[in-house]
Amino acid sequence: MQQKVVTHLWFDKNAEEAMNFYVEVFKGAPSEAAHDSEVMDIARYPGGFSEGPMAGMEGKVLNGAFKLGGVKFYALDGGDQPFKFNEAISLYVGCEDQAEIDYFYEKLSAVPESEICGWCKDKYGLSWQIIPKNMEQLLSGNKKAMQAMLKMKKINIEELKNAA
Repeated sequence: MQQKVVTHLWFDKNAEEAMNFYVEVFKGAPSEAAHDSEVMDIARYPGGFSEGPMAGMEGKVLNGAFKLGGVKFYALDGGDQPFKFNEAISLYVGCEDQAEIDYFYEKLSAVPESEICGWCKDKYGLSWQIIPKNMEQLLSGNKKAMQAMLKMKKINIEELKNAA
């Protein structure tokens, strides 16, 4: 079945590098579910433009398709534009266990001051939520667990259980 809604990520000039990085991270994940990851296709900007938004973009990613954990994404190089990633949107990774949380956090978190409650920001500025799949169960109706989570950077499942 074809995925009807696909996230499209806008990079300045490093979409191909980012796609390869994300695929490599997911391929190396300790969970089998994360392994269906690949760069599927890249269409490149043509050459010959000396002016306008396509000047200097020859060979860059006009549209790239890739999968992470079986989910399709698109990416493009948009050049030096004012559009940047921010925390208003994030990619959510539901993790099986603490080992998987630790793995993704280590690989993706590149901005320590952006780490809070399982959220982190990668070297491209994209925000991620690295969360245990049973987070709702861990927090549901439990004020102490919620208070413990609000003090965390990377989620610690054992600490949440102990707080509950």
